[in-house]
Amino acid sequence: MAKPTVKAVLLSPQCELGAKPLLVVGPSLGTSTILWTETAALLGDDYDVIGWDLPGHGISPTTTEGFDVAELADAVVDLVDSVSPGANFHYAGVSLGGATGLQLGIKHGDRLRSLSVQCSGAKLGTPEGWLERAETVRKLGTPVMIQGSAERWFGPGFMDRQPESSSRLLHALRDADRFGYSFCCEALAAFDVREQLGSITVPTQVIAGVEDSVAPPSVAEETAAGIRAGGGFAAVETLDGVGHLAPAEAPAAVAGLMRTFMKENGR
Repeated sequence: MAKPTVKAVLLSPQCELGAKPLLVVGPSLGTSTILWTETAALLGDDYDVIGWDLPGHGISPTTTEGFDVAELADAVVDLVDSVSPGANFHYAGVSLGGATGLQLGIKHGDRLRSLSVQCSGAKLGTPEGWLERAETVRKLGTPVMIQGSAERWFGPGFMDRQPESSSRLLHALRDADRFGYSFCCEALAAFDVREQLGSITVPTQVIAGVEDSVAPPSVAEETAAGIRAGGGFAAVETLDGVGHLAPAEAPAAVAGLMRTFMKENGR
């Protein structure tokens, strides 16, 4: 295992960093920072928004070694320190990016001002399923995942309503490095922080899409309950008609929920 390197994209209007609170946003497996483009634009007047890409996705280099989700969280902290040393920041992430957020809350909670975990949870899928997917993609490449991902990612009718947005996201999947994607699958296979949720003290928002088969609202409720069990604060929000990629499917709703939460509960 080795801590990977992740690269950042400034998603808010170009300006000197530090004038506004910092918001770092993380992607779902197979996507890139384009997942956050529209939501970040809506939040950019109030926050400096930085997105990061998973290893082998977007602009982040791939890796020749495996890593776990805790090491992804360490890499995100290193990234923040490279642009704003020692800064405290709001964090939001989707799916694997949300799992990374939970690890940030567990391991680096002192750096967080608030946490928004979207379409994610303390355990996702089964180890067997992730390891099988890793092996398949390592052999055949990421295009083999396009049809299944299209079915899992989006709520009913989204691809018809938003063909350009859905196409960009599926192209990001096609372009992802097979080895980086496979290492991410293996990280998810080993990820289970259900017993550690009670150590999260940063105010946490958990957003779920009603149509999400990967991390449905029941997973959001379980995640929030685990945080509350340790005395932490966790609020659950559900979005009708939304699947697994909430910031792309419902940018206005997600931006509104995040803005309200960060302003009312951020520390």
